[in-house]
Amino acid sequence: MASSSAHMTSLPLLFLISVTCLASMVQSSQTRPMNNTVSAIYVFGDSTVDPGNNNYIKALFKANWYPYGKDFINHTATGRFTNGKLATDFIASYVGIKEVIPAYLDPNITLEDMMSGVAFASAASGYDPVTASMSNAIHVPKQLDYFKDMKTKLEQSIGEERTQEHIKKSVFIISAGTNDFVLNYFNGVPLRRYSISVSDYQNLVLDQAKGLYQGLWDEGARKIVVAGLPPMGCVPAVITIHSSKTQGCYEDYNTVAQAFNDKLQDELSNMQNKLASDGAKIVYIDIFKPLDDIIKNYTKNGYDVPDSGCCGTGLIETSFMCNRAASLCTDASKYVFFDSIHPTEKAYHDVFESIIPVINYVITN
Repeated sequence: MASSSAHMTSLPLLFLISVTCLASMVQSSQTRPMNNTVSAIYVFGDSTVDPGNNNYIKALFKANWYPYGKDFINHTATGRFTNGKLATDFIASYVGIKEVIPAYLDPNITLEDMMSGVAFASAASGYDPVTASMSNAIHVPKQLDYFKDMKTKLEQSIGEERTQEHIKKSVFIISAGTNDFVLNYFNGVPLRRYSISVSDYQNLVLDQAKGLYQGLWDEGARKIVVAGLPPMGCVPAVITIHSSKTQGCYEDYNTVAQAFNDKLQDELSNMQNKLASDGAKIVYIDIFKPLDDIIKNYTKNGYDVPDSGCCGTGLIETSFMCNRAASLCTDASKYVFFDSIHPTEKAYHDVFESIIPVINYVITN
């Protein structure tokens, strides 16, 4: 009888220990605890942050087939132009919002998805509407329109006041501009560079970018994070195009990227100073330096191949050229690029880790 009583007494204790251990496991699985300082993450831009919007439009560039997504959840090709997750997915997980950010145009997204964050980005888009028109991507003004449509849906569901407070606590991430120069200005048809100087075109792109930032602000956004241009002269496809001039990064493109980034930082700083009293947190994220370091010091950073992609020859394949019939490297994590343009999941994660201090600043009240 005493033995039975002791056994019964031990059951609640075992249950309590089990629950405590489970709670500890759940807590440790999250990089940050769930918090109420950030209500959602909304994303705008190009293929560096597009989780699959191009799947649902008649766009030239898509990535919803193998080998894209080969290392993603359930090995699914979602439309992300990489083997796994994007930097924005890692940010969402780190903040404690959700594991990955879905595409707004996905017909299966729910109100809950919209409440916690979606992406409006479109592969091959840019700040300049002409850039998106070259491949029927979603140009930035249209991405903003989609956000306004979503905002209306939230207002109809939870009311205008709660929606406004929700947007105020949300983080808005923008990553665009590379295509404006690589696809449009330098290599578009007709070539823009013959009709406008690169400095004037930088200003034109910046004016378009300011339109997006101001548009988001007018809709209630207060936490706005803008990524600068990467070292676009180090993209394998760019190196291939200019192989007669260089065997490494094409520094002419990198110089243009750095000059644009300087102008972008000045504009964001001016905007922040002007709107700080209204609760603005408008910040610049430098992705040029970390990605440049990854590429030029690739061995130190754990990579084997910095100048060609994992898919195909790695020199020119992207989108429809990177397909099931293309050859594939054994371990994508040893490559900086997955195809000839886009980084691997590991490279995105390394860039994400480099910007954590900025993310911490933005999400802190």
